[in-house]
Amino acid sequence: MSSDITCFSTAREMAAAVAARRISARELLELHLERIDAVNGDVNALVSIDPDRARAAADEADARTMSGAPLGPLHGLPYAVKDTHEVADWRTTFGSVLFADHRPAHDELVVQRVREAGAVIVAKSNVPEFAAGSHTFNRIFGTTLNPWDASRSAGGSSGGSAAALASGMVPLADGSDMGGSLRNPASFCNVVGMRPSFGRVPQLPNPNIFETTSVQGPMARNVEDLALLLSVLAGPVAGNPAGHETPGESFARVDQVELAGMRFALSVDLDGAFEVDRQVAEIVTAQGAVLESLGASVESAAPDLREAEDTFRTLRAWHFQASYGELLAAHEGEFKASLADNIRVGEDLTGRDVARAYRQRTALAQRMVRFFETYDALVLPVSQVPPFPADQEYPADINGQEQATYLDWMRSAYFVTVTGCPAISVPAGFTAEGWPVGLQIVVRPNDERRLLAIARAFEAATRVGENRPTLG
Repeated sequence: MSSDITCFSTAREMAAAVAARRISARELLELHLERIDAVNGDVNALVSIDPDRARAAADEADARTMSGAPLGPLHGLPYAVKDTHEVADWRTTFGSVLFADHRPAHDELVVQRVREAGAVIVAKSNVPEFAAGSHTFNRIFGTTLNPWDASRSAGGSSGGSAAALASGMVPLADGSDMGGSLRNPASFCNVVGMRPSFGRVPQLPNPNIFETTSVQGPMARNVEDLALLLSVLAGPVAGNPAGHETPGESFARVDQVELAGMRFALSVDLDGAFEVDRQVAEIVTAQGAVLESLGASVESAAPDLREAEDTFRTLRAWHFQASYGELLAAHEGEFKASLADNIRVGEDLTGRDVARAYRQRTALAQRMVRFFETYDALVLPVSQVPPFPADQEYPADINGQEQATYLDWMRSAYFVTVTGCPAISVPAGFTAEGWPVGLQIVVRPNDERRLLAIARAFEAATRVGENRPTLG
């Protein structure tokens, strides 16, 4: 077979080439395995790589192609699963030494869905310990480095996924997002990451399906490929009362929309709610002119999210204590200090504290609904900083203002989390040093189709996401 497919072809181009038999799934896999061999040592994005198992899956995909049977939307595409998502009999560590040799008995739902769609799983993507923090490092696999500058962070907690995509090691990868874990690494690595509305991507098994701060979602190098993956991950499932009935396939095609007549609210810091690096602020502000060139009306405006700080930190601590409190008590020396401290904060919470956080979250969500009666979308920074030094756990300061904890610099992402709105990170520009900066676009709850359409229009106008790092 002969093909013009490369490791930086789009996922849709790759899938079409496999379906048309212009390239086999095995040939496509080998192309990506060669790329992994060439560049993964530079960035440490993929872990628990299993070429033999991937080759067997690719051969099965080719047999299906030749049989004439129906092909799934991801048929033959190499794929990376975040190392917090369980894959049957595949080393899944959650970034913790306590699970260094863990091999789950079953695939979790998102993994089942990508398999059924025909994806060929190649590896897990690196994560911070229990996905806590937006910088990807752990004691098992080490630190994931930024493909644009190996001295810088790739973000997190889906940093391995973002770095692998940017490096051309896989065309699609998944992640999860509580405080920005799909959005921050996308911004740092010049790829696209979406935090869907709660329930859009069902999470099963799940000990608390009504816990609404953490969601799973897609990452890709462009908006249309991200929509393709969302169409597989999303959709109803039996036994999930917290889900949506909208079929996942409805997201496969991204609508072409004119931004003319739309109203955008642009805010760099949500009316002074947090500090933003000067270069990031300049790049985000400049995108207002891009939107206006597309016919949109852009106003300086921001929703009132004054309760977001307390709401997010309370619910995060409560969630972490419920998830890892007993484990910490039994293995106190095996947790990184920042995560252990966060869990201990949860131990001191009362029912009154949690009730207050949920009341505040309700107020935030209702206020956002009213805000979107006036505006079609809110645009703001994804991250308050560009990629920071990889040898730091988190940025020490922003414009000289100290960042006291590993969460402080993520407010531009986690303030959006507690509104319940879907948000996407789209490449927007580069700092003077050549570090990527993304734009965060937010729309009303459950309106992912509009979000994808707006993001695609912005992406087409800027084409920043077409830039590639120099590796290999």
